[in-house]
Amino acid sequence: MPASRRAKILYKIAQLIGERADELILTEVRDNGKTIATAKGELGAIVDCFEFYAGAATKNYGATLPPPIATYLASTVREPAGVVAAIVPWNFPLLLASWKVAPALAAGCTVVLKPAPSTPLTALALGRIALEAGLPEGVLNVLTGSTRELGQALVEHPLVDKVAFTGSTATGKIVAATAAKTIKRVTLELGGKSPSVVFDDADVDAAVAGALYGIYYNAGQTCEARSRILLHAAIYDRFVESFVDKARQLRVGDPEDPLTHVGAISLPEQFEKIRSYCEIASNEGARALAGGSAAHPGGANAGGTFWEATAYEAEVGHRVAREEIFGPVAAFVRFKDEAEAIAMANDSEYGLSASVWSTNVGRANRVARAIRAGTVAINTPYAVFPGVPFGGYKQSGYGRELGMETMALYSETKSVLTYIGEKPINPFGL
Repeated sequence: MPASRRAKILYKIAQLIGERADELILTEVRDNGKTIATAKGELGAIVDCFEFYAGAATKNYGATLPPPIATYLASTVREPAGVVAAIVPWNFPLLLASWKVAPALAAGCTVVLKPAPSTPLTALALGRIALEAGLPEGVLNVLTGSTRELGQALVEHPLVDKVAFTGSTATGKIVAATAAKTIKRVTLELGGKSPSVVFDDADVDAAVAGALYGIYYNAGQTCEARSRILLHAAIYDRFVESFVDKARQLRVGDPEDPLTHVGAISLPEQFEKIRSYCEIASNEGARALAGGSAAHPGGANAGGTFWEATAYEAEVGHRVAREEIFGPVAAFVRFKDEAEAIAMANDSEYGLSASVWSTNVGRANRVARAIRAGTVAINTPYAVFPGVPFGGYKQSGYGRELGMETMALYSETKSVLTYIGEKPINPFGL
C-alpha cells in the first residue's frame, strides 16, 4: 500500500477514536480502574499519536549516498520490517497499544496486538475502528486470552519479524532471550525507579505539586513514576511537610468520579505486592509519613482494591527506595549537594525517566545531562509526548517509542546500487 494511503487510514483511525472518546474512556476506566480524568488525558494523547504517525508514514525516507565509484548510483530505501508482535501491559491498555500499532502501520508492517489478559476491551475496540477506517483485514490482528503461553508463542513464532514489548524487566529478559533464538528485532520498554531531584533553589511549591503528580497519577502504576524523591537537605523539611499534607488531601476512590485523584489498583496480585512492600519498608526502618495501608473509600465492607497515597522517609539502601513497586508509594531521600544528588539518581539498575527541579537553568541542564535516563523533565512532571522519543537506559530497556526514529525500528534499510557506466562490467575479462 502506498505510504500516502497508509497515512489517510491512520488519520481516519485518529478521527474515529476522537469521535468515540466518551465510550472508549468509560471502557478503559471500567476495564482498568484508572480515574476518568486520567483516561481522558490518555485519550487525547492516543489521538495525537495516530495523527503524528499518519504524518510520519510519508516521511520514512531513504537516502541518496555518495557513489562508491563514479559509475554507480547508490541509495537506500526503507521497507517494512514485516510481522510485528505488539505485547502491551494492563496499566495503559489503549495508550501503549497506540505507541506500537501506529508506527508499525505507518511503516507498512502487519501487527498482531496482544493486550494483557485482564484489560483486552479497548484493544478489541481499536481493531474494529481500524477496519472501519479502511485498514484491510489481517493487517491489524488482536489476540486475546488468559494464558501466558500466548505471548510466548508470538515471541517464538518463526514468521514474526519484530517484537515490541512493554512490561516488567524480568519478563523483558525472557522476551529478549527467546527472540534471540530466531534473530527477531526487539524493542523493550521495561521497569523503572525514576527520581524527582529537588534542589534548594527550586520553586518548592511547584516541585511539590509536580512530584505529587509524578508518583500518584494512575495510582503509581506506571513505569515512569517518579517514586524516588531526592531532596536537598536545605529544603527537605519544608518539602516533606507540604507534600505529606497534600498527599493526605488526595481523593482515593470511585474511578468514574471526576473528582477522584487516585483510582483502583488494577489487579489483586498488584494490590498484595504493594501491601508487602509497605510491610518491608516498616520492617527495614523506613518511617511512614502518609498512608501505608489499604483505602476503603466506600466503607470497610464496600470491597475494591484501593491504596492510600503513601510516602516514606527512607535511606538509599531501603528496598522501598530501590525496587519498583508499581503503586502509589513514594520514598523521600536526603542529599547534601549536586554531586551526591547525581550519584543517587544514577544509583539504580533502571534508567527510564527523571524530573529535575531547579530555577538555575545551568544547574538544571547540567544535572539533566548527567542523569542516565531516557527522558529527563526539567521543572515539570510531564515527560511523555508524541514526537518525543521515549525509552530507557540500563535495565529499563532499549529502543525508543513515540519519536520519528521509531519508524526505523519498524523498517529494514535496503541499499540499492545501480551501475550507470557506458561499458558493461566484465570482472573476469572473459
